[in-house]
Amino acid sequence: MSSNRSIGQATRCAVYLGIASAGLALAAPAQAEPLWPGGPDVPGVPAIVPPAEITAPCTIPEARACVRLSTNEAWLIDNRKVTFGPTPISHGMAGYRTPPGATRVFIKKEFHWSTMHHAPMHYAIFYNGDIAFHVGPIERESHGCIRMTWDGARAFYDYLNIGDLVEVVP
Repeated sequence: MSSNRSIGQATRCAVYLGIASAGLALAAPAQAEPLWPGGPDVPGVPAIVPPAEITAPCTIPEARACVRLSTNEAWLIDNRKVTFGPTPISHGMAGYRTPPGATRVFIKKEFHWSTMHHAPMHYAIFYNGDIAFHVGPIERESHGCIRMTWDGARAFYDYLNIGDLVEVVP
C-alpha cells in the first residue's frame, strides 16, 4: 500500500510540475510591436507600419528653432528633422502679438532682468528685437516673448547659438 501511495504522490508531483512549467512558458511570451496602433501583438513579427516621425511645421531648411503660434508649440530642428519637441509655449497677447517670420538669434543670457516688465527671464535667447525665448508661465500670454517651461527653455538655451535661424509660423 505504501508503494501505491508513493506512486500516487509521484504522479501528482509530475502533473503539478507539468502544469507549472506550462504556466511559465505562457506567462512570458516574446513581445512585438502591434501591427497597427491598438492592433494585436504577434511575437517575433515587427510592426508593419513604422512609428510616425515627429515633424515640425517650419519649412526653412536652415532653421534651428521652429515655433507654431496657433498650437502653442515649439521644436528644435536640424535640417528639418526634430531633435527636441514639441514643447509647450505661450506667446504674445492682443496688442503685443508675437510676429511670424524668420530671424536670427543675436543674444543669449542665462539670466536677464527685463527692465520693461520688471521680471526675470531665465535662459533668455533674443531673436527678434526685444522678443526672446525664456522661462515663464505658459498658462498666460506674454508681451510678445515666447514663454517656455524650465525644461523647454533650458533645451533651447543649450542648443541654439548666436546666428542660428528661428522660424515662427502662425
